[in-house]
Amino acid sequence: MTDLAAAQNAGLAFNPAQQRPAATTDLPAGVCPSLYNKDLAPTKKDSRSWGAYSLFTLWANDVHSLGNYAFAIGLFALGLGGWQILTALMMGAGLLFVLLTLSGFMGPKTGVPFPVMSRISFGTRGAQIPALIRGGVAIAWFGIQTYLASKVLDVLLITLFPSLQALLAHHVLGLPVLGWISFSLLWVVQTMIACWGMESIRKYEAFAGPVILVTFIALAGWVLYSSGGRIQWTAPQPSTGGAMWVQIMGAASLWVAIYGTFVLNFCDFTRGATSRSAVVKGNFWGIPINMLIFGLIVVVLTGGQLAIDGTLILSPTDIVEKIPNKPLLILASLSLLILTIAVNLMANFVAPALALANLLPRQLNFRRAALVSAILGFVILPWNLYDSPLVILYFLGGLGSFLGPLFGIVMADYWLIRKERVHVPALYSDDHRGPYHYQNGVNRRAIQALVPSALIALLFAFLPALESVSHFSWFIAAGLGGLFYWLLTPKGQHYEDQDGEAIAVNHAQH
Repeated sequence: MTDLAAAQNAGLAFNPAQQRPAATTDLPAGVCPSLYNKDLAPTKKDSRSWGAYSLFTLWANDVHSLGNYAFAIGLFALGLGGWQILTALMMGAGLLFVLLTLSGFMGPKTGVPFPVMSRISFGTRGAQIPALIRGGVAIAWFGIQTYLASKVLDVLLITLFPSLQALLAHHVLGLPVLGWISFSLLWVVQTMIACWGMESIRKYEAFAGPVILVTFIALAGWVLYSSGGRIQWTAPQPSTGGAMWVQIMGAASLWVAIYGTFVLNFCDFTRGATSRSAVVKGNFWGIPINMLIFGLIVVVLTGGQLAIDGTLILSPTDIVEKIPNKPLLILASLSLLILTIAVNLMANFVAPALALANLLPRQLNFRRAALVSAILGFVILPWNLYDSPLVILYFLGGLGSFLGPLFGIVMADYWLIRKERVHVPALYSDDHRGPYHYQNGVNRRAIQALVPSALIALLFAFLPALESVSHFSWFIAAGLGGLFYWLLTPKGQHYEDQDGEAIAVNHAQH
C-alpha cells in the first residue's frame, strides 16, 4: 500500500496546501522551502514556448555534434560500409524516437524538471541520487567538450593571427597559454548564455540549428564536388555475413547508449513544450529524419574522401582543415564552434544546474547553479581528464553505468506502475503523509532496483569475458532496472492525479 493510500484509508486525504504554511512569503502555501524554488517549480501551461521547431533545433544541434560524427565515421574502420552505417543509424533512430517521446511526454504532463520528476520514484530526498549522477557526468563532459572546442578555436586564432603560434610552446597546468585563452573565452560565452536561463538557451539553439545543418550539408557538397561525384560505399576492410549484422545491431545499440543521458532528463526541455503533439513533431523531424540526413553526410564525407585520396578521416575537422579558401575555412571553423556551444548547453549545462538547484533550492536558483556548474567544469582541468584513459573509462564509464538503470526505474514507475498519474504539488511537500515521502523521503524499492542493475551494467562495461555483449549493456541495464522495480513495487494501488497549476510559474521566469 502506498503512503497516499494509507493516509486516505485513515481518513487523512493528502493535501499539501492544508499542511504547514510556506516558510517564506514568496512561496506558495504547502510547499517545502528545501524542495521548491522558481526554477524547480512546474511551468504554467499557458506560458510554455517550446514548439516543435524549438525541439527540432535541439536535435539539429546535438545529432550533428563532432563526437557523433567521430563515432559514425569510426564505423567505417570497423568494416561497415555506407548502407550498413545508414541501417545501423536508422535502427537506433527508431528506438530513440520511441524512448525520447515516452520520456518527453512527462514534461508537458507535469511541467517539472528531471530532479523533481525523479522524486516520483525515488522520493523527495532520494531524488538527489539520480539528479547528482546525471549532473556529475554532465559537469565532466561540459569541461571536456569546452576543451575540445578550444582546440578548434586555437586553429582559428592562429589562422587569423599567425603570431599566436608562439603561445603553443608554453604550458601551464598541462595546457598551452593559447589553449588557456581559447578555453576561457568559450567558457565565458557558454556561461553567459546559460546564466540567462532556459529561454536564452532555447533562442540560441533555434539560431544554431539551421547554421549547423547548412554548414554540414555544404561541407558534404564540397567533398562531393571535389571527388567528382564519386563515393566509396564499402569500407577498406569490409565486414560480411553474420558478423556484419552483429556489428550493425551493436552500432545501433551504441547509438542509443550515446543518448543515455538525454533520454533521462529530456523533460528538462519538454516541460516547456506547448503540447504532446509538439514533442512528437519535434522528435520526428529531429530524430529519424535528421539522423537520416546525418548518416548521408557521414557517408558522403567519409566515402567521398576515400574516393579522393584513399584516406579515412576521423572527424569533419579533417575536412575543414583541407578547405583551400581561407574565408570559407574561417566560416566553417566558426560553425563548428557554434555547434559545440549548442551541444554543450543542452547536454551538459542544464542537467547539473538543475541538479545543484535541487540540492540547495534556498541558496541556488538556475542562474547561480549554472555558474557553480561552470566553475566546477573549469577547476577540474578537463584536458587532464580527457588525456587520461583511466579516468574516462573508470570514472565517467562507471557513472554512465547508472544511467540505464535509472531510466528503466523512472519509466517503469511512471508508465507501468502509476500510468501517468502524478500529484504534482505533493512533489514539493515533505509531509510524512505525502505520496512521495516514502521512508524519510527515500523510496528504498528504487534503491534496491538500482544497485543490482547498476552492478550488472558495470560488469558488462569492465569484464573482458562480457565484451561480446557490452554494446547492448545500456538496454540490458535499463531493462533490468525497470524489471526489478516493477517486481518490488505493489500493483493495483490508487494514485491521485493533480496538476501543479496552483504552484506553477511562468516558463519565461526559468
